Amino acid sequence: MSPENVMTIGRQALEVTFMISAPLLLAALATGLIVSIFQAATQINEMTLSFIPKLLVMFIVMVLAGPWMLNIMIDYMRRLFTDIPWLGVG
Repeated sequence: MSPENVMTIGRQALEVTFMISAPLLLAALATGLIVSIFQAATQINEMTLSFIPKLLVMFIVMVLAGPWMLNIMIDYMRRLFTDIPWLGVG
């Protein structure tokens, strides 16, 4: 297995990781920003007020984007397993 193959597999793994994590992280970021603006405007400093909305939004995003995320992971694993014979040993 050449260093180029290793770098390609690693790059593809990172791309898949970023693609899968992006919807959840962006949803959590947006929700946290909205809740923090609401807390600053109303001067309510309750910790559960920031946790519960993030949890609900991430659950909704997981339900909506879950099939897409699963398809991305399955596609990557299929490509990886079908490329094993051509990677070579040594």
